[in-house]
Amino acid sequence: MLPTHISLFMAVFYYSDETDALAAFQVCRRKLMLFSRIRSVSTYHKCMNDLVAFGHLIYEPSYDPFKGSKISIICKKP
Repeated sequence: MLPTHISLFMAVFYYSDETDALAAFQVCRRKLMLFSRIRSVSTYHKCMNDLVAFGHLIYEPSYDPFKGSKISIICKKP
């Protein structure tokens, strides 16, 4: 994992639901990119796809500009 992956994951965690961090929630790409300081859309999508491939997130993109994408954090048991 690179620093961009960690910063994006922390941004996702920051915008997650306070009552249940593992529940699915909606957030827009612009907010995640701003908080994680990722400036390139292609870098954002690469890191998001990597986090999904690593098994840390479930990501359901929204193609509607007024509706955010749906994200869930996966909690792995040791």
